Amino acid sequence: MAEKEVGTVTRVFSRINVAGIQLTDSLREGDTIHIVGHTTDFTQEVHSMQLEHEAITEGQAGQEIGLKVRERVRLNDQVYKVE
Repeated sequence: MAEKEVGTVTRVFSRINVAGIQLTDSLREGDTIHIVGHTTDFTQEVHSMQLEHEAITEGQAGQEIGLKVRERVRLNDQVYKVE
C-alpha cells in the first residue's frame, strides 16, 4: 500500500492519548494513518480530531490538530496517510 506523508507530531498529551500534529497535507475522519518514529510504528483509523478544542472532520495543510491515538507517540514521529 502506498503512503503519503501528512504531518509530524509536535505535541504529546500522554494522559489522554492525544497527539498534536502539524499537518502538511489534508487529513479527514475515516482515513487510515501510519505513525512511525524511532520506537513508534502503528496504524490506526482517524476517529477523533480537534482544532482549537472544536471537533472537526477534516484538517488542512498548515493546521495543528489534536488527534486521538491508540498507542504512545513521541515528538517528531512522522504521520503518513495510507492510500
